[in-house]
Amino acid sequence: MTKNNTIKGVFLVSLGATSYGMLATFVKLAYASKGASGLPFTPAEVISSQFILGIIAILLINGFQKAKNSDVVKKASKKNISQLMIAGTSTGLTSIFYYMAVKFVPVSIGIVLLMQTVWMGVLLEMFLTRKLPSATKIIAVIIVLIGTVFATNMINNNVNLDWRGVVLGLSAAASFTTTMYAANSVAKEISSAQRSLYMLLGGAVVVFLFALATQHTPFNYDIFYKWGILVALFGTIIPPMLLNAGFPLTGIGLGSIVSSLELPVSVTMAYLLLGEKVIFLQWIGILMIIFAIVIMNANWRRNPRDFLYISYKNHQWHFPGIYTSWRRFIFWPESIISGNRGCI
Repeated sequence: MTKNNTIKGVFLVSLGATSYGMLATFVKLAYASKGASGLPFTPAEVISSQFILGIIAILLINGFQKAKNSDVVKKASKKNISQLMIAGTSTGLTSIFYYMAVKFVPVSIGIVLLMQTVWMGVLLEMFLTRKLPSATKIIAVIIVLIGTVFATNMINNNVNLDWRGVVLGLSAAASFTTTMYAANSVAKEISSAQRSLYMLLGGAVVVFLFALATQHTPFNYDIFYKWGILVALFGTIIPPMLLNAGFPLTGIGLGSIVSSLELPVSVTMAYLLLGEKVIFLQWIGILMIIFAIVIMNANWRRNPRDFLYISYKNHQWHFPGIYTSWRRFIFWPESIISGNRGCI
């Protein structure tokens, strides 16, 4: 894995995570709007419109890639398709659980619950490898749990969180843990557009079953142009493609660190657009969770002087080694930028 590819992966994952961070705020705004029937939009309408428009968009992207690079793009095998569709069911479940959660708890709380993927990822890794987690990961999990107490403002006795939102938020975290694992390990040999498409199709099966079971009022078809396009863009089109393209380049360790951008972006959007109150203690908790993600995925056994710096020579960027001149900008520890595939 070259350093240039890793930088590219960091950029792709950060954009994908930022897009996901904006999503919950748009969903919450959609719930506050009314459809043609005069009734508020339901979770089934929001999620269905997201997946339908997302699948159409990804189909167009796949068609474009096939027409442009018919000899280059590798076609997915039946095994690839079945694996991705099964893995994609977790994508649908994540959307269902998360969108339902933010109906009962603020977005700033919902995203904190979703970020419990950190310790859930440790459990998943322990189950898959049949090895106990390292001391670093155990410490990181403890920091996450303490940070969660701060970030959800549970210390304040006046705060009463709806248990339904908490359960749904934790369920979304469990599903998202599976999604992140699939993004880094399933059918990596085919294009990110194809992987996104088949994972979406798998998720769509779960979403449509959910819609049939929960939609008891006339379907507001105006959801498609009022909020569906926006939600599909930031929830189904941009993030999966960027994460599927970025995670194989970064490794799941570095990818997990970068994807933590979703947390501050989501809280900031909720604060700016929804007017949710976020106190200083909650920001401390958020920073603790991000710090835990960093220490969990960084390889601190490497020489601490092995830092990667950026220099500019002969109209090109260079990443050659250690240098302390003010003309260089320290960017990432080289041990982090290389990605640790063994984490989460």
